[in-house]
Amino acid sequence: MTLLQMQVLKTRTDNGEVLPDSIPSAPGTLPHFIEEPDDAYIIKSNPIALRCKARPAMQIFFKCNGEWVHQNEHVSEESLDESSGLKVREVFINVTRQQVEDFHGPEDYWCQCVAWSHLGTSKSRKASVRIAYLRKNFEQDPQGREVPIEGMIVLHCRPPEGVPAAEVEWLKNEEPIDSEQDEHIDTRADHNLIIRQARLSDSGNYTCMAANIVAKRRSLSATVVVYVDGNWEVWSEWSVCSPECEHLRIRECTAPAPRNGGKFCEGLSQESENCTDGLCILGIENASDIALYSGLGAAVVAVAVLVIGITLYRRSQSDYGVDVIDSSALTGGFQTFNFKTVRQGNSLLLNPSMQPDLTVSRTYSGPICLQDPLDKELMTESSLFNPLSDIKVKVQSSFMVSLGVSERAEYHGKNHSGTFPHGNNRSFTTVHARNKTPYIQNLSSLPTRTELRTTGVFGHLGGRLVMPNTGVSLLIPHGAIPEENSWEIYMSINQGEPSLQSDGSEVLLSPEVTCGPPDMIVTTPFALTIPHCADVSSEHWNIHLKKRTQQGKWEEVMSVEDESTSCYCLLDPFACHVLLDGFGTYALTGEPITDCAVKQLKVAVFGCLSCNSLDYNLRVYCVDNTPWAFQEVVSDERHQGGQLLEEPKLLHFKGNTFSLQISVLDIPPFLWRIKPFTACQEVPFSRVWCSNRQPLHCAFSLERYTPTTTQLSCKICIRQLKGHEQILQVQTSILESERETITFFAQEDSTFPAQTGPKAFKIPYSIRQRICATFDTPNAKGKDWQMLAQKNSINRNLSYFATQSSPSAVILNLWEARHQHDGDLDSLACALEEIGRTHTKLSNIAESQLDEADFNYSRQNGL
Repeated sequence: MTLLQMQVLKTRTDNGEVLPDSIPSAPGTLPHFIEEPDDAYIIKSNPIALRCKARPAMQIFFKCNGEWVHQNEHVSEESLDESSGLKVREVFINVTRQQVEDFHGPEDYWCQCVAWSHLGTSKSRKASVRIAYLRKNFEQDPQGREVPIEGMIVLHCRPPEGVPAAEVEWLKNEEPIDSEQDEHIDTRADHNLIIRQARLSDSGNYTCMAANIVAKRRSLSATVVVYVDGNWEVWSEWSVCSPECEHLRIRECTAPAPRNGGKFCEGLSQESENCTDGLCILGIENASDIALYSGLGAAVVAVAVLVIGITLYRRSQSDYGVDVIDSSALTGGFQTFNFKTVRQGNSLLLNPSMQPDLTVSRTYSGPICLQDPLDKELMTESSLFNPLSDIKVKVQSSFMVSLGVSERAEYHGKNHSGTFPHGNNRSFTTVHARNKTPYIQNLSSLPTRTELRTTGVFGHLGGRLVMPNTGVSLLIPHGAIPEENSWEIYMSINQGEPSLQSDGSEVLLSPEVTCGPPDMIVTTPFALTIPHCADVSSEHWNIHLKKRTQQGKWEEVMSVEDESTSCYCLLDPFACHVLLDGFGTYALTGEPITDCAVKQLKVAVFGCLSCNSLDYNLRVYCVDNTPWAFQEVVSDERHQGGQLLEEPKLLHFKGNTFSLQISVLDIPPFLWRIKPFTACQEVPFSRVWCSNRQPLHCAFSLERYTPTTTQLSCKICIRQLKGHEQILQVQTSILESERETITFFAQEDSTFPAQTGPKAFKIPYSIRQRICATFDTPNAKGKDWQMLAQKNSINRNLSYFATQSSPSAVILNLWEARHQHDGDLDSLACALEEIGRTHTKLSNIAESQLDEADFNYSRQNGL
């Protein structure tokens, strides 16, 4: 044994290997580390190398998390330092993702080097090893805003969680922002972008970019608009005095002019006043004016005498025909009349031998004024018609009234009581009732469809059946239909009167959806998605799934909060996803538990020109917030030529028995006026709470003062008394050629209602098999299908999945139903990424394969 071997003290580690400890009595120096291990990050599944170098060093070993690394896992190199003649030793080890994932300690995974020399040992710093990642979703996206010029702009950005922490960079219109070159912009304050004095050039689209060693992420873009409000120029000098003894002055809104949506100057742009201090008296300038006014006065007197004479004459000679009758006596205004008279045997003729003129007619023209149903009653029942037993009155749709000879009196063109047609548009009418009650009508007069239907043929590979723009869809899983079998599956929505009659306080929250054929048997539950309008809260609602029996009665399947092994209901904010074993007709009902139960209503305003070119009709709808209900409104408005004037908004309507008020505000004066008694209308609570039976709307009629007015701006206020309020801002051109089109639906469903085979599913079948094979097997640590359900926010009624042959497959089917409109596979990727830390077989699924699957699905379905 050599002297060195005799001096080395041996110690045995836990794994059985023998390592040197120290040599306190040997001459020399302690090891000095030339290179120590650095903190490292594992990217995806690639191992990292830790290294250290020391001199003089006889041996170097790594210790990780307090335990020695096996000698066979070290790679060492030895060299000689020529300047000092001392031995230099360098050692490497690899650390894998699996090692880091399997470590469960109070701190991060760490390693350090221990080096030996003749004198003793030295230890390096501890180097931590962490798995690098970067989440896809930003914790806070920047929000667009409008700011006045020289105002402060603050855009907040909180990048996604990541290791190492992401660095943030800002883009403006896709170009990087360099805050060092622009002193107005500061991007150093906690990832936020601050512009202390906004300039017009600062308007644009801003994007927050986050990046670390793993990936780069983009936030949603925020649009910043820097606007300028107008300030008036100084008044001009007063003009010369006019013949009317007035002079005026003007000013312009150009100091500065409003830009980028800034407010126009408030106040008048011109002023006028008397220029003679009130001493100006307008007189008649010459004799011709005297003659003109005298003639007009005499004409008025003559007409009055003539009217009185005719009236007295008719009363005394009621058995004879007439030549002329004043139309104003009939209507209180002027309208077009044609009078044709037949003078047969009239003893009042000066020359009875003269042949009667059978073509004599006289016409009077002017506006018609029929204000309410009582006026029409006066028109038809007034004693003015009684003496004219041979007069035939015919009211046509063009409002031309003609009188001719007939054997008996007859009245044509009778309209519905309580309505007055405006122009030729008979579909939407305006009421001016004497009791001034609000005019609220349903679309019951329009042709209605009783059923909306779609079909598709499906086989063993399964697929998806979608009813476009209704929120209703059906997922047929892979393998639900036996091999070499195929079925024509249909799905429909009841568009007529609901067959489900509510009991007590229970209300219908969804459309009635039918899927079939009813005798079809599936081996795996299918997923039916039904939209609803409830503001989901178990504290305020008790929501039930109901099914219609073959006898036409409705029976409860389950409450969405119940535990059941026959079906499963997953209630999302806007839809309910139901796993079922049998086809039929289903619907959701809700029973409010408290007055705080809320129905979500979609409010929208449509407009169209009336046949009277000066009138413009506004129709404000309040319907259940389901795509299907709004599609009904859109379909009806398309038939009527209506145009959506503002993007629909959500109104939270409480079950507190308070009514709904709808009013029109801020109508431009001197340009528009609203018909009397219709500026504010009130809808009873019960009509709104049960509005799923027919689309509810209120009609408003506006009138232009002149045909040159083509722009309309006003506000529609929809509010529940002691409740929520929404404002619809109307800013439109009444000319169709100048009007901006607003999209009815923010997101269109698939162009093809039936999708079959692999293209109907986001998760490729091969990946589904791997996930199911991993999670269907019970795990002692609970890393099985129950964790998969939990990570996908499925936290209740897990006993339902336990009864299935493959719980993971059913969970994935439910995930497919919930995320059919999502743009990517983020939620599943994040769930698998978290669980994958304990499952090496899934380590690659969460990143590369799901990203590729997401790209392929989006390309196939045009997303």
